Amino acid sequence: MADAQSVATLIDSTTTKIQQLQQAFAELENHRAVSLNLKWKELEAHFHGLERSLKRRFDEVEDQEKEYENKASEARELLEKREAAVVAKEHASLERLQEKRDAALFAIGDAIKKYKTSSIEPTIVNHEDHSGADAIVEEKPPDTEAAAVDSEEVKKISENENMEAKPRPELTKLCEDMDSKGLHKFISDNRKNLAAIREEIPLALTTSADPARLVLDSLEDFYRIELPTLDGKRDSGLLGLRRTCIMLMECLAQLLADTERVSFSDVITDDIKEQAKSIAEEWKPKLDDLDVDASSGNSLEAHAFLQLLATFGIASDFDQEEILKLIPTVSRRRQTADLCRSLGLAEKMPGVIEVLVSSGRQIDAVNLAYAFELTEQFSPVPLLKSYLKEARKASSPTKPGNTSPTAENEVNERELTALKAVVKCIEEHKLEEQYPVDPLQKRVLQLEKAKADKKRVAEAAKPQPKRPRANGGGYGPRISNIADKSFYAAAPDRYPPYKYDRHYIYPGPTNSHPSSLLGSATYNLSPNHGSYFGNGYQYQAPYLH
Repeated sequence: MADAQSVATLIDSTTTKIQQLQQAFAELENHRAVSLNLKWKELEAHFHGLERSLKRRFDEVEDQEKEYENKASEARELLEKREAAVVAKEHASLERLQEKRDAALFAIGDAIKKYKTSSIEPTIVNHEDHSGADAIVEEKPPDTEAAAVDSEEVKKISENENMEAKPRPELTKLCEDMDSKGLHKFISDNRKNLAAIREEIPLALTTSADPARLVLDSLEDFYRIELPTLDGKRDSGLLGLRRTCIMLMECLAQLLADTERVSFSDVITDDIKEQAKSIAEEWKPKLDDLDVDASSGNSLEAHAFLQLLATFGIASDFDQEEILKLIPTVSRRRQTADLCRSLGLAEKMPGVIEVLVSSGRQIDAVNLAYAFELTEQFSPVPLLKSYLKEARKASSPTKPGNTSPTAENEVNERELTALKAVVKCIEEHKLEEQYPVDPLQKRVLQLEKAKADKKRVAEAAKPQPKRPRANGGGYGPRISNIADKSFYAAAPDRYPPYKYDRHYIYPGPTNSHPSSLLGSATYNLSPNHGSYFGNGYQYQAPYLH
């Protein structure tokens, strides 16, 4: 505005300047010795033309400036309206969320209140009526105020109710009879209700005369002879038995953690420890030749060995470096973080994570870094980008021009698997702001579309069975179903779908785990592990039993 005012002042002073010039011109004519061809009228007309031109242009500039200011003002008003609308929507969403949260907490509190009210007996129950149960004294039902339970109280109550799950009579009978084989069969026959049975086992073990020995007896057939299968896959029966063994050891550890019910020293006696140690020494040589890459971080054998050490408290009887070497073989299993804490390996985790990173297992490294709060030392985003870069590099064919369709499918499948694993890890650890997933998801959709198109082309190219012609020139009866569709059996998938396709986030650190048993020397794994890609990088599925 200051510049515009100065320009306007100069234009206004033009008339004065012209008058001064006219006077100077008149004096010049009075003193001229010769006549001048130029007349004053011509000069005056020229300067007035310049003045009018400058004023016209100045007016145009002012009009443009006013128009710009009007548009800027309208844009600011529009932005303010939109900002106000967004803030209003946020407040409305928060209010709805708070209402739903309050309603959910009220419903949970009301359900807990009803549960407690229904479980209270008005009289004292004698020991003859419920063997092994404490006498219950008459109590008043909880007040209506008990319905207002906050989230922390709900969490604690839920954890206690898991331990209080009333076991089925047949499960209790098997534990009372110390029938380990029958226990295996019962769990195998009721796999559809495995989650519920898992919650009942800790309390059922309390009815056993020797729960620790019952669990040790259940490990008898862990290394039975594996039966060959026609499709070349591992014996599913043996795999189920091993998962059951691990589950029983975990349930015993859960029972031992409840100090109000049992005492660790009363259940895990010296004889029990010696028997557990004997089993561990028998299993240990079988793990010496375990291939870290082939296990994909999901070895049942290594998991069972580590769980045996943790449950029965015999980790100090074995070399810690040997135990550490087994951690990468179970890095995908959901219990890994708790196992490491129970075994006193929390201080050694930086070394374990370094081994996982150097062997191309960055996603497992990120999960453990979050579980042990080591994300400052091992930044998740660079690790994920490095993993994806290496996966793409390994998936790129050496000679693009000579790539066969089968090899190209394998390359795309490996890249697709790696992309899905990275996207899942980003979403689970809330890293979207640091590592946007939109470009990754677009690439996933592109690869899935290409995969579906190739599958449709391959199915269309399959030969169709010819219809048989009737003998002779007449029209014979039409014969249908000459060839069953199963005659052209589809080739087995090169990458069969993983049975457990949901992934797992390691639980964060807690203060309830035992302190580290050994020193804090850096752990390094001597064998050189090659990069591992493909289906092995899928997340570990939730372990059901």
